[in-house]
Amino acid sequence: MRGAWSAALLLAGWVQALALAWPFQTVALAGWGLHAGEPTPLLQWLALCVLVLAIVRAPSRRRAAWRTGLFALAWLCGSFWWLFVSMNTYGGMAVPLAAGAVFLLAAFLALYYAAAGALFWRWRAAAPLVQAVVFAALWTLAEVARGTLLTGFPWGAIGYAHVDSLAVLAPWVGVYGMGALAAALAAGTVAALVQRSAPAVPWERTVTVPSGRGLSHGHMASPLLPLLALWLPLLLWPHLGSWLAQRVPTLTASTGTLPVQLLQGNVAQDKKFEPKVGIPFALQWYKEQTALALDRLDAAGKPGLVVLPETAIPLLPQEIDPLWWEAFKGRIERSQSAVLIGIPVGNWREGYTNSVLGWTPSLQPYRYDKYHLVPFGEFVPPFFQWFIDMMQIPLGAYRPGPLGQVPFAWAGQYLGPNICYEDLFGEELAAAFRNPAQAPTVLVNVSNIAWFGNTVAIDQHRHIARLRALELQRPMVRATNTGSTVGIDHMGRVLAELPRLTRGVLGVTVEGRSGLTPFARWAARWDLWPVVLAALALLALCWRRT
Repeated sequence: MRGAWSAALLLAGWVQALALAWPFQTVALAGWGLHAGEPTPLLQWLALCVLVLAIVRAPSRRRAAWRTGLFALAWLCGSFWWLFVSMNTYGGMAVPLAAGAVFLLAAFLALYYAAAGALFWRWRAAAPLVQAVVFAALWTLAEVARGTLLTGFPWGAIGYAHVDSLAVLAPWVGVYGMGALAAALAAGTVAALVQRSAPAVPWERTVTVPSGRGLSHGHMASPLLPLLALWLPLLLWPHLGSWLAQRVPTLTASTGTLPVQLLQGNVAQDKKFEPKVGIPFALQWYKEQTALALDRLDAAGKPGLVVLPETAIPLLPQEIDPLWWEAFKGRIERSQSAVLIGIPVGNWREGYTNSVLGWTPSLQPYRYDKYHLVPFGEFVPPFFQWFIDMMQIPLGAYRPGPLGQVPFAWAGQYLGPNICYEDLFGEELAAAFRNPAQAPTVLVNVSNIAWFGNTVAIDQHRHIARLRALELQRPMVRATNTGSTVGIDHMGRVLAELPRLTRGVLGVTVEGRSGLTPFARWAARWDLWPVVLAALALLALCWRRT
């Protein structure tokens, strides 16, 4: 039986990873909600139901922890397996070492969930509503721990599978709140089915609360019934959730439109830093395409914005020919639009930052420095220099910028840059909203996902950006090297997107927004502490009364 549970949990964990963005182009079944590159919330919910059932059927707390950890290991490996590509294909690390590194990272992060599963086992015989609340609280604490401790790596949080189905909740509770609801409904459903098919367990033996009568004897707690009635259609038809979100009154107001040109150079990662191949091409192509993009915006007769990807030019500014800068800035000066470019800034002696530089037509400069750096890719954690030495990754020792930097004011908008996976941390983007008068009206992401090849990482990152747009009700424009270069409106809808791994320029017009969503208000002031304290309070209440 142990082997059967292990196999089922490995499969369920893998299915939960697939639910974040269906990766198979040739197995896209629209009738079953399987669209290539799109999230599949039904699969996520079913996978988590399997985990809950495995925990409540576990013979011991230790076995519950093992089963949860096994599920999480499969899920996390399946969510970010593409890290192998960056280490092996582009970092030159041997296959066993690169695969082992991904496995060990997933195994370490799975410990958070194993601890949650071990604690949840205590409530395995509680009423459905109690199990729903406790499992949601424990799962959310594990998700927050994974996303914050040791710099955090929350990629693949289950809330992203519900970017459409639970879109209406995003501006209120964020991705962690959405994941908590999904976890609660999975646990509540399993508990109801298990207890309905088992002999009645007197409520007095499990939980003693004054209002416990309606929750005892294996019956579904009444508050779960309407939630499940609403939940199942959203799982089957997730775009119904987006439709509902668009019909709820918005929490923000328009600040006008901004035409944007997004450049995607598609420079091969293994050629990007070569002085005779990638660098000369980038210098030439981005200069030419920036000029053409400015021409198009000038012809439209309205000030706009041109955005180049992260490290579009992989050189420090002083290493670039002054004549190139003269031509580049000169074309901006002769235009009526602004330009943002991703480029490293600093020097080899004092260090450098992963930055975005910007100029208006008056050549008024702007600079944003990346705050949340990627471990092993952009900085070396203590005691891990030996690991970095096994890879060939240039520009791998950046200095972080401050949190909550001022936006770039242009054309009646406040443009809030973020770099690469910084858009994975909604609470950190919200820090720029502490001053509502200068809060970003448009979010601008620059990325280089070429490190991970033509993988599902591109689709996953697009949905991450969509959820940030929903949480903050701000449009998000993304300029990337290989994809996903995309324009997203404040309701998380994709307005336009370039095909991945192609070279081109995407023109899109976005509507800036002012005002703060509830998520922006509480995350800007208190980070994720409201989520943590709410989960702990619910756990304390259930613990005290059991």
